Amino acid sequence: MTATTSTGAGVSASELAAATPATRDRYVDLLRVASLGTVVLGHWLMAAVTTGGDGGSGGGVEVGNLLAVEPRLQILTWALQIMPVFFFVGGFSHALSYRSLSRRHPDGESVYPAFLRARLQRLLRPTMVFIGVWGAAAVLLQLAGQGGGLLDVALRLVAQPLWFIGIYLAMVAFTPPLLKLHERYGWGAFGGLVAAAALVDVLRFALDVPYVEFLNFAFVWLAVHQLGFLRADGRLTRPYLLAGAGLAGAALLVAYGPYPLSMVGMPGEKVSNMAPPTFALLCHGLWLAGAVEWLRGPVGRWLERPKVWRAVVAANGISMTAFLWHLSAMLGVYGVLLALGTELPAPATGAWWAQLPPRIAAAAVLTAVLVAAFRGFERPAARPSRAGDPRRSGRYSGPAAALGVTLCLFGVLGLSMVGFGGLFEGRSALLIAVQVTAPVAVAMTLAGWALVELIGRGERSSA
Repeated sequence: MTATTSTGAGVSASELAAATPATRDRYVDLLRVASLGTVVLGHWLMAAVTTGGDGGSGGGVEVGNLLAVEPRLQILTWALQIMPVFFFVGGFSHALSYRSLSRRHPDGESVYPAFLRARLQRLLRPTMVFIGVWGAAAVLLQLAGQGGGLLDVALRLVAQPLWFIGIYLAMVAFTPPLLKLHERYGWGAFGGLVAAAALVDVLRFALDVPYVEFLNFAFVWLAVHQLGFLRADGRLTRPYLLAGAGLAGAALLVAYGPYPLSMVGMPGEKVSNMAPPTFALLCHGLWLAGAVEWLRGPVGRWLERPKVWRAVVAANGISMTAFLWHLSAMLGVYGVLLALGTELPAPATGAWWAQLPPRIAAAAVLTAVLVAAFRGFERPAARPSRAGDPRRSGRYSGPAAALGVTLCLFGVLGLSMVGFGGLFEGRSALLIAVQVTAPVAVAMTLAGWALVELIGRGERSSA
């Protein structure tokens, strides 16, 4: 994509870049793009596809993890597991957005649903398209009796990155109460979340309390998100201390505790730092947030160059679409290789490393094609506001919007776990003690999104 590519609504990246106000924090935009781009590259690097003895496109196709084959490379996850940075800058952006709406509407009645719609529209529209396309493809393939091999693997794997969107939805939903805690207690609110995450791991590993570890899906990621609030208020004045404390804490926990070296999940490992998140992963997030904040000055000056900033603006306009479709592109490349009868070498061998650059280049090209097809959904055109009495419509809008985002959250998380395979066989996955199937997950997601859109649009005249 060039810097002149349209980012939606008929506005080019060059026009958006030229119209950027002097007060905009350009570094946050770069961090958002860089974090998603690093995740994409990491997935392409780590994927290790192998086949059965026939080497064809039939059965026996498996997708493993390079880091499990070559454990010495797991230290790379301390740089490549950069998703905490995305949640960190999310906290910064959410604080600014919610405060802006609150200043315009001090009565507060219409702020929450309008905030949800404003923050989730660009996230959920491309996500709904992704779910719709893959869901329809899964139905048609199953009706046609197609399956097996890489196709079954793809139907299972392409939905996995949706976990990130589910967590992000929770962060958006909890922004108002956590922002109030931040405004009252500052570093104390962040410290409370850190202490809660530490207590969960003590109960988990020292006292063997069952199921308590799942609480850290909230405490760990919300603590990183809370750091964004502190950044929004200019309170991260010594980021090198945060980076040093986080790095030292993660190193000590891995060296002397029950935590694995990898900051991403590994197949078959007894303990994962990711699912559910551990206190070691929180320390990792602290070091990353401190490190990127430490670099803000020199990188911020680099971003003042017009060509650099236009590239960042262009990338921001397609970043979520690229993230959603990058696994589809990678598996598509492997599908072409298998169809052509290309031998897939064993992971981490010399032949495998030699094949890696052209595979990544092909995946990037196919991702660009998919982005060109679906990028229009990432920045939808503005819609006219509905007239109406905001006081009347706002009475139940807050709870309705909260219900909508909750349905979206659980629907997306459920789909990330169960995937698109086995739609007619009732294949299910366990989501917080409840078995969920793909059709149920899709229905929850669609219902929740429709509710957020409906309530938020109805309140838009007051937001």
